[in-house]
Amino acid sequence: MKLVVQRVKNAKVEVEGKIIGQIGQGYMVLIGVAPTDTKEIADFLVQKLINLRVFEDENQKMNLSIKDINGELLLVSQFTLYADASHGNRPSFINAAKPEMANELYEYFVEGCRKQEIKKVATGEFGADMQVSLQNDGPVTIILEK
Repeated sequence: MKLVVQRVKNAKVEVEGKIIGQIGQGYMVLIGVAPTDTKEIADFLVQKLINLRVFEDENQKMNLSIKDINGELLLVSQFTLYADASHGNRPSFINAAKPEMANELYEYFVEGCRKQEIKKVATGEFGADMQVSLQNDGPVTIILEK
């Protein structure tokens, strides 16, 4: 499982011109699932994400977690995180989990985040053509994987 975590001032995701998920300050997270991923891996990454300290404290040091700042999450599935373009110019996606398994672990990850007492957990729509907008804060972008 691979997460691309972006610290944001705000973010939203639209499907067919309608906003389906929107947050203020927090993380916009792209989530990729591999065929070898498990619920245990998802649980580990939920804890890693929630406890990640990349928000600034009173001394402008990245020392606060999303819970510390009462931040929000926008979680978006993205199978292209497992693209392989090492052979030719057209990426292969054989390293990404099949849609049924990927959706199951994505939903499990979302529910795991919702259990963490985060102010707001918004999502994209699995498998949809989504337009994601964000105001990256910093910018700070962290890749988490297990």
